[in-house]
Amino acid sequence: MATRTDALTRREQILKEAARLFAERGFHGVGVDEIGAAVGISGPGLYRHFAGKDAMLAELLVGISGQLLTGGKRRAAEAAGNPEAVLDSLVEGHIDFALDDRPLITLHDRELDRLRDSDRKLVRQLQRQYVELWVEVVREVYPDLAEPAARAAVHAVFGLLNSTPHMGRPGSLPGRAGTAALLHRMARGAFEAAAVSASA
Repeated sequence: MATRTDALTRREQILKEAARLFAERGFHGVGVDEIGAAVGISGPGLYRHFAGKDAMLAELLVGISGQLLTGGKRRAAEAAGNPEAVLDSLVEGHIDFALDDRPLITLHDRELDRLRDSDRKLVRQLQRQYVELWVEVVREVYPDLAEPAARAAVHAVFGLLNSTPHMGRPGSLPGRAGTAALLHRMARGAFEAAAVSASA
């Protein structure tokens, strides 16, 4: 009999392959049998883990939104009292997501509207909380930046960091560490530029 740990590991494998296939070929371009084959089980065997593709999509998009928020709160708590360190840590955490979970970015852009209303509303709620966490920190680092401008800057930085699926083949980039460092400098540079504009 499979243990709970084995079941969770298999579930995570299914979600990872589903995200990759959905991002590559679109939600409707992928069948349950193909997802099963990617993880070495029969298509019908997937129904022991998920009710269907819709359930996989919901868990992927709701899940990553929750993970980003939880991770952001943890990073903020770990560096509490040092807004600069908190902001750097938030940027680093989002870069890790943007580099390691590119299929989820593509999936969110293309397939969010396929979620049930309740799931889509939950994704949006989690995302708003994540944005506001950043806005609060950005305003602590740059007190001259008004709240609407800080919120706009946060969204702009998310757009920058979430551009990773469009960066081309990995071999054409400076490597993960170099790409992460570049994205970090660009993100902080964007916030600096917004602050300079606000104080001008």
